[in-house]
Amino acid sequence: MLFKVLNKLDKKCHFSRASAHCDIPCKIYDPISAQLAVLTMIRLVDLLNELADKTELSLNDKAQFNRLISEKEMHGHKVKEEIRIIWGDYFKQPQLDLFPEVHDLVHSIMLKTSAAKQHVDKAVTLALLDDVNRFAEVFWTTKGIEVFSAVSPYPPSQTLIYPKL
Repeated sequence: MLFKVLNKLDKKCHFSRASAHCDIPCKIYDPISAQLAVLTMIRLVDLLNELADKTELSLNDKAQFNRLISEKEMHGHKVKEEIRIIWGDYFKQPQLDLFPEVHDLVHSIMLKTSAAKQHVDKAVTLALLDDVNRFAEVFWTTKGIEVFSAVSPYPPSQTLIYPKL
């Protein structure tokens, strides 16, 4: 009954939807989502630069431009969210003692993500990937798992840090 009432209210008032990583904690963390989001941002910058090389944009090009910007924004948000969750929920004093750089690294990721969202600048997104890869390296190392680097198998073909499982 309560569900029906709330559902009807929602249809009239359009309540905001909330979503969050659970605080159980589940202990399921993986920085690969952030890494893939940065790769996507790099690819979107490449595609935006291809559009910029055109002398004139068609209506479809302009629509594509808007979609690319919107997606870049969404993936930047995902980078911040994924890093913030791991930093806030996983990293505790023992990990911070091993890697005292983590707070500064996370802050740098947040700043670089903002810059990557604000501009169409491949150098900024590549610098962001460097920081997110370092974060992944630190994360896996704190779990006692070796890492390796390899070029991602899809555009933009950048190097990622992976756990050696």
